Amino acid sequence: MAFFSFYLYTLQRNSSSNLAKMVSIIINFVFHVFLFLRFYPVNAETWIRAGYWSSGDKFPVSSINSSLFTHLICYSADIDSTSYQVYLSPDKEKQFANFTEIVKQKNPSVATLLSIGGTNESFSNFSSMANDSFYRKSFIDSSIRLARLYGFQGLDVAWTRIYSVSDMFNMGQLLEEWRAATRLEAKNTNKTQLMLTALFGYSPGRRFTNYPVASIQQYLNWVHVVAAEYSNPSSQNFTSAHAALYDRSSLSNTDYGINAWIEAGLSADKLVLCLPFYGYAWTLVNPGINGIGAATIGPAITATGFMLYREIKNYIQQYGPNVPVIYNSTYAMNYWSIGTIWIGFDDVEAIRDKISYAKKKKLLGYFVWTVSFDKNWTLSLVAADEDKNVISSPTVNNNSSNYDNDDHNKQKLLVVILTSAIGIILLVGFLIYYFWMRKLKFNKERDSSNAEQLESKVNKAAAAEDLDTNVPNLIGYTLDEIEAFTNGFSIENRLGEGGYGPVYKGVLPNGEQIAVKKLSRTSTQGFEEFKNEVTLTARLQHVNLVRVLGFCIDKEEHILIYEYMPGQSLDCYLFDPIRRLILDWKRRVHIIEGVTQGLLYLQEYSRLTIIHRDLKASNVLLDNDMKPKISDFGMARIFAKQGLEANTERVAGTRGIIPPEYIKHGIYSTKFDVYSFGILLLEIVSGKRSSISYGLNKKSSLPVHAHEMWKDGRGMEFVDPILDDTQSSCKLMRCLQIALLCVQHNPNDRPSMLEVNSMIKNETTYIKSPEQPDVSRLEDGDVESSSTLGVEISCSENDATISEVLPR
Repeated sequence: MAFFSFYLYTLQRNSSSNLAKMVSIIINFVFHVFLFLRFYPVNAETWIRAGYWSSGDKFPVSSINSSLFTHLICYSADIDSTSYQVYLSPDKEKQFANFTEIVKQKNPSVATLLSIGGTNESFSNFSSMANDSFYRKSFIDSSIRLARLYGFQGLDVAWTRIYSVSDMFNMGQLLEEWRAATRLEAKNTNKTQLMLTALFGYSPGRRFTNYPVASIQQYLNWVHVVAAEYSNPSSQNFTSAHAALYDRSSLSNTDYGINAWIEAGLSADKLVLCLPFYGYAWTLVNPGINGIGAATIGPAITATGFMLYREIKNYIQQYGPNVPVIYNSTYAMNYWSIGTIWIGFDDVEAIRDKISYAKKKKLLGYFVWTVSFDKNWTLSLVAADEDKNVISSPTVNNNSSNYDNDDHNKQKLLVVILTSAIGIILLVGFLIYYFWMRKLKFNKERDSSNAEQLESKVNKAAAAEDLDTNVPNLIGYTLDEIEAFTNGFSIENRLGEGGYGPVYKGVLPNGEQIAVKKLSRTSTQGFEEFKNEVTLTARLQHVNLVRVLGFCIDKEEHILIYEYMPGQSLDCYLFDPIRRLILDWKRRVHIIEGVTQGLLYLQEYSRLTIIHRDLKASNVLLDNDMKPKISDFGMARIFAKQGLEANTERVAGTRGIIPPEYIKHGIYSTKFDVYSFGILLLEIVSGKRSSISYGLNKKSSLPVHAHEMWKDGRGMEFVDPILDDTQSSCKLMRCLQIALLCVQHNPNDRPSMLEVNSMIKNETTYIKSPEQPDVSRLEDGDVESSSTLGVEISCSENDATISEVLPR
């Protein structure tokens, strides 16, 4: 397949015919579509393996085998009946507050959600709350606030009892407003948007009304379908399956409910199937008649007959193997009987068939109710093992084999039909596109006789030739080549977008991965910044600097080719409530030392003195080993070695990291980057953003706030509470003091990067007391006041930087 792709790429590059290029693209696309349809497994999308945990079970969070789950849901927060705010009662707060932290320590890949409601009282509160827009907002705002406070990545609402049309309509309104609020909150805080899920009934119909399926489809990530509680010994006088997968005599079964949801308009990949890890014990009228449908006189063993799976297995174990557990494939349930006691529950056979059913129906996954009900993780292990195997023809009931063969034949026919149809449609579409583009090209070339356009092309060509000549290790690519590397700048390869423009992942013909940064036509950065970054960065060779591999100036496009960094930028970890846990003090020291070495190279060890002018957390990229690399040299400036400082008429940079002498007078020197390094060091030590105000009145900048706390002997209160320096020779308070020296108002008082390196590496190096940092901040009003100096100011917000767009 790789050889075939390379052959097509060579054909496109060497062919002089646009038609040949077009045909090769069609063949390539159809070929990959065929491979996709032929070999892509059913349900290859993310498979949800969720589990509910309840504090009421007294089962420690630390005892959960989190390797068996993709999502763990903390059940459940309450709703105040007066304010309709989501809250945690005092007995729950301690357990819920530490839930995510404990789960992430064992398995960082598991996502956590906070469940709300689920009690009889909450159902009535839901109805009252959803009926009023003010109360809905109170509920929504408080739920998001509570989730963020305790590090949850999503919210789940348990609302299974709804009986009125107005309730259903109001629920639709609530879901729409809830989703809008999570989007806005994520945008304003630069955080990942919270997931929204719900625990709903087994079918969309509830008495005389229906769930708002259209709103659920549009605004929820998925739905947990309560496929259980179809019967119990307190309400029926005969044995039955409380969680029947199938039941021909009744509509109360899982298969009916799932089909009803899908027919109502909810896509199968939004449904998550319930695996109830409990059962019921019944008292038989006649011990000799003990099948499903046998007469009973009420519950057994417990007051309601309700028993956890582990309790059932322990009870059965007393009687040994002579009394076997029976599996009924018609209902997909297990039962066991001795004397007048009859217990119905889901054992390993039922779990296997239900997972197979979920796969066959192409559901999104399953959830466990609840994780603590299991016995030695028996059922959870069975479910996870079945999940690993995409079963092509599972035995869900005794009459399924013929349908499975039909499905297989239909799937083969579908592949042939789709492949042929796609090929024909693409061929026709590309022919139309080809002749349309040919006409546009003719018109454009006719109009391009304009002298200004010709001059621009000549200048750009000269610039490209100049870049190629002056930087011999740099490769100049054509736009066609880069489009081949990035699969036509496909959305699947898009890494993100920032002030410069979009960034795409690409692959060179030799298999090397690259990051392609494309200048947007709306970007405030222009050709000079582009040329500056190409010529400057290509000459820099250091393990802590991102390498530029090539460039493209073709068809009005300005494109940079970087080495690909598989990790993300530092801010993605430092300011994320979950990922920050990965950055212990040892890793942060490693990052501090790497950035220090990168700056030392720029200021001391390269042929010229280079000032970066935009050093911040989003411009520090991390590889798989968390090794830092400084990126984005678009605003960098070069000094001769004897140069001390320079002045600019255009002040550009990021709020929060610009030193005061640059803001007020446009003066920059090597102490510019020292100041920015000090700000970065404060952020690394504290986990706080420099773009936010601090202090009692929220008017102090980060360095001023840090200096006040250090001066008052409360430096450890400023430090990120998750950090522990007892096992490190590099101490937190020492780093805080070094950072404060770097952000002093007078640039002459700031240490050089050589001195900074010595203070970090050598514990015995003397560190003097830092002076008060500059109290001024670059606000919107500063633009006007600076205009009297003839200085143009252009700044970006530090906390608004989208760091994912940078090459990595």
